[in-house]
Amino acid sequence: MDAFPPEKLYPYTVSRPIYSNPMFEEDNKRQAREERTLRDRVSRTCGCSGRQALKVVKGVFPVIDWLSRYPIREWLPSDVISGVSTGLVCSLQGPFPVTCLMVGSVVLTLAPDDHFLLPGNGTGMNGTEADGIVVDVEAMEAQRIMVASSMTVLVGLFQVVMGLLQVGFLVRYLSDPLVGGFTTAAAFHVLISQLKIVLSVPTNNHSGCFSILYVRTLIDVFTNIRQTNRADLVAGLLTIVIVMAVKEVNSKFRHKIPIPIPIEVIVTVVAAGISYAIELESRYGASIVHSIPRGFAPAQPPNTELLWNILGSSFSTAVVGYAVAVSVAKVYAAKHDYTIDGNQELIAFGFSNVFCGCFSGFVASTALSRTAVQESTGGKSQVAGIISAVMVMIVILALGNLLEPLQKSVLAAIVIANLKGMFMQVTEVPTLWRQNRADCFIWLATCLASVVLGLDVGLLAGLVFEMGTVVVRTQFPACSTLGNIPGTNIYRNMKDYKNIAEVPGIKIFKCNAPIYFANIDYFKERLRATVGFDSVRVFKKRNKALKKIHKLIKKGKLRATETGEVVSEVSLGVDNKGFESEQDSGRESGQLEDGDWPVPEVEVRVDWALDLPVRVSVPKVQIHSLVLDFSAVSFLDVVAVKSLRLVIKEFLRIGVNVYIAGCDDEIVRKMEALSFFDEEVTRDLLFLSVHDAILFIKLETANGSMQDAMVEGLSLMQDCKEPPPFTEEEDLIETYDNQHRAIHGLSN
Repeated sequence: MDAFPPEKLYPYTVSRPIYSNPMFEEDNKRQAREERTLRDRVSRTCGCSGRQALKVVKGVFPVIDWLSRYPIREWLPSDVISGVSTGLVCSLQGPFPVTCLMVGSVVLTLAPDDHFLLPGNGTGMNGTEADGIVVDVEAMEAQRIMVASSMTVLVGLFQVVMGLLQVGFLVRYLSDPLVGGFTTAAAFHVLISQLKIVLSVPTNNHSGCFSILYVRTLIDVFTNIRQTNRADLVAGLLTIVIVMAVKEVNSKFRHKIPIPIPIEVIVTVVAAGISYAIELESRYGASIVHSIPRGFAPAQPPNTELLWNILGSSFSTAVVGYAVAVSVAKVYAAKHDYTIDGNQELIAFGFSNVFCGCFSGFVASTALSRTAVQESTGGKSQVAGIISAVMVMIVILALGNLLEPLQKSVLAAIVIANLKGMFMQVTEVPTLWRQNRADCFIWLATCLASVVLGLDVGLLAGLVFEMGTVVVRTQFPACSTLGNIPGTNIYRNMKDYKNIAEVPGIKIFKCNAPIYFANIDYFKERLRATVGFDSVRVFKKRNKALKKIHKLIKKGKLRATETGEVVSEVSLGVDNKGFESEQDSGRESGQLEDGDWPVPEVEVRVDWALDLPVRVSVPKVQIHSLVLDFSAVSFLDVVAVKSLRLVIKEFLRIGVNVYIAGCDDEIVRKMEALSFFDEEVTRDLLFLSVHDAILFIKLETANGSMQDAMVEGLSLMQDCKEPPPFTEEEDLIETYDNQHRAIHGLSN
């Protein structure tokens, strides 16, 4: 269907009654929702049938669901190519750098070099002739492996428990700006950690805050910069240039090249061959991989004595590893139009880590570069992951010795080259600044916190900051005064359009946020600014004026005409003989009390728009109706409901009728549950839309049934006393409730 030409307007006409919420519900027969009891909910949740059991099993083991529907001819060739390419890359790089750093910091803290120093003869490989101290490398490596594997098991247990507790929803709070800032900071940490390997300079092991750790590492690097191994530096720089250049070619010609060039594999094989042929270690002192153990370590349980020492670090690593993995998954899920289950991912990672940790494995997570390799080489399903795992196993069991001559600087350079995409995220900052500064601040705060405080604490700080921005944005919501586009039922912000008119005598106020305890005061401030007066202050001043008028009528200086209007005796230029005779008769009959003159029963009407006969400055009220547009209000809490009911009553007491328009049915139910409605604030003030409320107000005004907000009446009886003094807002409601009904003619 062709789109409507933008230059042509297509008018339409709708004819329906003016609906308040009660009328609409009555006409359309609103039905009450069936509320399930706690017992029903528990039985529904805990009940087990064949279908529910199968659903649970598929949720834990999704391979049962998708493997039976796997299109072998269409997907298997691509998965094989992708799995082989990814497997070769995985064989040459270590685990995800972020988790490496987090686990490594714990390992160095619990198993530092100082714990494995042994007295020697000064000729040990790891000692010096001066001190005669050597390091027990075998014991140190065994202890560090034990710490890492125990931490892996504990990380897995945390993730399994979180998955069973269904806390995977927390991934929703990882917004794109937060993920961008966090991964950029992670790239910075990885860069610093790999820099010393590319330069091949000696550095000391440091512990402490991440910022201090890396500052000290950089100081060591630049202090020992003259000891840089030229062979390692040249190999590293060449690797960075070549890998980045070929990746640019792959990206630029991705539609013409059926399979991306596996440059990491090529560079690694060539570099290992050159190092072996030229003997870089013996001739130039290059740092190489040396021995790669074959096979798998025997299964062993984690060291329970270490668990309490690594409890906090394991939990933060579990959260960070999961957060990064799901963040990457969200990117490709959006690209290829599929959904991810956060709880399912938690359980999968958890069981993987528990199993691997028992075999001296390392924490499982997601590497951005290898994920990109699998996706760019045509991977379609988890079959590609299975094939890549088989490739890694082949290298571990048979081909590891072929990679022993490889320079470490080449591997570090490959890692650095793959960080380009993460560092390029910095270019998003100017765009975020132009689009949404709150998101820009989230990006910057998360990145800075992750650099200074570390990835675990930095992620938590970023989440807290992100939640803070949400609170601030809801605490100070956008509020506006609406006007009507002439000839339509459309109402928009008065500041945004020239061809717009404010409805005479009516203010339309809109709040574009939920109303709750944190923003109700701001809501009331903006409402006062919109209507142009403070209803409480108006009531105080009117009450003060009425008391003075009351006294002057008693003293005979003012009187009421037949229509009830108050006039001054002096201004008439005649004596009020009738009033004096009544005073005299009262004096003769002895009906005086406390010097007050008895006053005949008379109704007094005060026009607040005119000058008053007493010296009281009463704020002018230029409206007779207020419409609150709640179409953008998503929820209310107890504090908001109580305050709103109070605000409405304050307006009613000064003769301004209040209507609420556009409430969702759920908001109405919440109002009913929180006892928002009473004898004075009834459900009749609810309307389906702003236009319904405006039309209703206009009809009421035209029919004369709506009382003029500028005129207020007061019935004075012969035995009436002075009104009680004004109290606080809550006391005002109860104290003046009866008086207000008498003044405005309100009924129950």
